[in-house]
Amino acid sequence: MSGLAADFPVVSLITFLPLAGAILLLFIRGTSVKTVRGLTLAVSLATLVLALGLFHGFSGATGLPEFVERASWLGRGLDYHVGVDGISLFLVLLAAFMTPLALLSSWRAVDVRVKEFSAFMLLLETGMIGVFVSLNLFLFYVFWEAMLVPMYFLIGIWGGRRRVYATMKFVLFTMFGSLLMLVGIFVLHAAFFRATGSYSLAISDLAAMPMAPALQTWLFLAFGLAFAVKIPLFPLHTWLPDAHVEAPTAGSVLLAAVLLKMGAYGFIRLGLPLFPQAGRAFAPALSVLAVIGIVYGGLMALAQKDMKSLVAYSSVSHMGLIMLAVFALNFEAAEGALFQMVNHGLSTGALFLCAGMLYERTRTRAIADYGGAAARMPVLAGLFLVSMLSSAGLPGLGGFVGEILCFFGIFGRNKILAGLGVTTVILSASYLLWLYRRVMHGPLKAPDDRRLIDLDGRERAVLIPLVALMLFLGLFPGTILRKMDAAVSRHIRSLDKPAAAAPTSSDPARPAFRAPAAGEREP
Repeated sequence: MSGLAADFPVVSLITFLPLAGAILLLFIRGTSVKTVRGLTLAVSLATLVLALGLFHGFSGATGLPEFVERASWLGRGLDYHVGVDGISLFLVLLAAFMTPLALLSSWRAVDVRVKEFSAFMLLLETGMIGVFVSLNLFLFYVFWEAMLVPMYFLIGIWGGRRRVYATMKFVLFTMFGSLLMLVGIFVLHAAFFRATGSYSLAISDLAAMPMAPALQTWLFLAFGLAFAVKIPLFPLHTWLPDAHVEAPTAGSVLLAAVLLKMGAYGFIRLGLPLFPQAGRAFAPALSVLAVIGIVYGGLMALAQKDMKSLVAYSSVSHMGLIMLAVFALNFEAAEGALFQMVNHGLSTGALFLCAGMLYERTRTRAIADYGGAAARMPVLAGLFLVSMLSSAGLPGLGGFVGEILCFFGIFGRNKILAGLGVTTVILSASYLLWLYRRVMHGPLKAPDDRRLIDLDGRERAVLIPLVALMLFLGLFPGTILRKMDAAVSRHIRSLDKPAAAAPTSSDPARPAFRAPAAGEREP
């Protein structure tokens, strides 16, 4: 772990520095908007620097969590237990990278209640990172739920005309799924005690516990519904277009770039390792729903008249491909799904930012109102083009690497599903090229468009790093894949755990299943 001392609590600092910044913002009085924005950006950049240090120090050689911190919290297995492995590291980096860009993008768009907006953005960052670093199931749930609060206010206060409807729909969908997951956590907690005579909600301990097939099935359904809503998997996707369209640009960016990844991450981190036999049993049905989502999302994107709505439905289609890869249950597909999560976060985030920058100038998102923007805004047109091509999977960009790895893995599992999944490439190229042609080429539609001004320095500082990373991932994918390999291999091996009858013991002194001793546990 070069660069960082083994006892340096870097994971906790990355997680809670944004929370400390949000609390500081709420307690300071009489501060100018400029100072609030500067302080918020400084906190998010400091978090990014720490995350880059984490990446530098992470070896990934064993596939086990690194930089682990563990302490007793509430007792009865409800511990503070955090760390990162090759599966979570890049999602932590993605959250830390996207937050300052989202904050910068909102400097012109958000000019009321800036202090509250900034505090909620930092709270959201803590929630996002907390989900990815949690190694205790209860801690995972706490951060999972904590994310809802800032997103509720970001859409409800700074959203569009239908923000109340969109907010309620978002909260009801996600809360319903989350409550079932909470019930599942209670059942797992009790099952572990019955089996071992001791308490633990450490994810590695729970994954080692034998579990009866019937219990696996019910628990997989309870956890899987929460994750399927968040992805969002067809037909549970209906909250997403409304939330995207009504959210402020910064909210749309973080929703698309990071929050949508949590469902797929939940299946990889919890759903499949804890309930592998149930995961295998449900894989065909979930794969079919994923393919329906790919085709349905792509066709709906073709029919959209609003730029943000088009990008939102494109996310339904792309996340369907990621879901299909997750349930291909092999190494190539799992690695492709993780890689594609990172690239989708970058490219879709950039597309939402481009749509927001156009909206700030014209006050319309209707595609029919645009035309010829490339002549007035060549820098935006160029960055928009690269982001669009990365999302469509053009070779040389990050999207190509993610998609090709996904298809390699899916093809090895089921050739028919792989063939149907390829439609995402055709559909995404169709609706994105159609969008680009309508917005960027042809005659100007409105006289005011002649006064369109190209990106200023702040806007270029937001988009250029995103485009640079898409190029970097496309040309040097090994930078990510090398640190991901061992953790993904461990994940795939964990799916081969044989089914077993649930061990039970009414006598804690004579456990039916021996809990891993301290020296045997993962760090």
